[in-house]
Amino acid sequence: MSTLDTGPAPTDRATGRPGDGSVPPRAAVDPAAARAAMVARLEATGALGPGLVRNALLVLAREVLMPQAYVRRSVPGEKPPRWELLDWAAPQDRPELLGLLYGGDSVLVQHDGEPLLGRARGTRSGASITSMSTVMGLTAALLEELDLRPGQRVLDVGTGAGVTAAVACQVCGDQAVVTLDRDRHLTEAAAVRLGDLGFRPEVVCGSGDQGCPVRVFERIFVSYTVERVPVALVEQLAPRGKLLAHVTTASPSWPALAVVERTADGQLRAELRAVEFAHRAGHGMERIFLSEDFRQRIATEPGTWTQQSMLAPPADIDRGLWLAADHLLGGGLVRDFSAEHLVIGAPGCGSWLRVEPAGQRRWSVTAHGPRDIWKEIQDLAVLWRMAGSPDRYRLSFDPDGGQRAASVCGRLSWHLPLPRPSDEGAAA
Repeated sequence: MSTLDTGPAPTDRATGRPGDGSVPPRAAVDPAAARAAMVARLEATGALGPGLVRNALLVLAREVLMPQAYVRRSVPGEKPPRWELLDWAAPQDRPELLGLLYGGDSVLVQHDGEPLLGRARGTRSGASITSMSTVMGLTAALLEELDLRPGQRVLDVGTGAGVTAAVACQVCGDQAVVTLDRDRHLTEAAAVRLGDLGFRPEVVCGSGDQGCPVRVFERIFVSYTVERVPVALVEQLAPRGKLLAHVTTASPSWPALAVVERTADGQLRAELRAVEFAHRAGHGMERIFLSEDFRQRIATEPGTWTQQSMLAPPADIDRGLWLAADHLLGGGLVRDFSAEHLVIGAPGCGSWLRVEPAGQRRWSVTAHGPRDIWKEIQDLAVLWRMAGSPDRYRLSFDPDGGQRAASVCGRLSWHLPLPRPSDEGAAA
């Protein structure tokens, strides 16, 4: 899966829960044992069940698909950052590389937009990681949701390291699979490495948001986060087809999974499901984060005002509320999930909110800046409960290209942003 972001490391809120990185002793030198251990962990966490996807992952030799991967060697805050490229061809690298490939975390595969073929192992410094294979727990759960079947035509948007394409080839047959990425270095490497696995899908370098015009697919999978569902991809969805794409604003804090289905008679049914984790942002998508300095100020400064409240902050599991807040409150609110209790900042205006327990059914609320984030959230919480506390929202597509999310009762709704002229051609 192709990812591109300038935010936090791959274990941040937007990329999925990291695996424990543990590899049983025998698996440390045995790829088959490492695969079995990875699948067992995915089953234990509920991300994977019995069926075709599980069977495909049990035989997918990730060391063939990703024979090289980066491990970060610099400590947090070190400038410039340093990575070491491990290589399966080097026996001394194999135990650590197997741990990366099958441990469950994201696998870092590209530094600074480099070609993947013909690289020499060793250290790189500066710049950033520009492509990675997504956390396996998230990948497995989405592949299960996709419900792949033999013979289905599949469009994999955002080739990256080729993991999704490989599973689709194994389940559906490689002649039915098209995998697409904007980065020619990624598609060139994927074509070679999928071929090494015995797969010959159609590998295309082009715009992910445009897909493959005039063709249709039963399954479309977008492996990067977007601000709206690409209309061109919806038009390429065949009857009885399903499309999956993560949707969020510039804030990575509260994402949604868009599930778009076309019925046998050609009608669209779609919804936004509030989810805990999502892919990283696609190429060119604006992202806002809390800087380390801003986090420190929130944690240590007294703020403009502090009050004791008997109103509880919304729970983390109230994801439908937080999804609505992401779109309806505006202004770029970002959650600091590294904090012990609720911390939200608005980098654009400098406002922030800190909520801590202060005894039985009491909370200490501290705020700073021109926005009263606490009131905004509590007011929205009232509306959300009146709407039935939804965790998913109907998604409709207007003839003019607009997209609207709404609760079943219609009390809560918002429009996803229209595409900007500069978005044309954007891809994974």
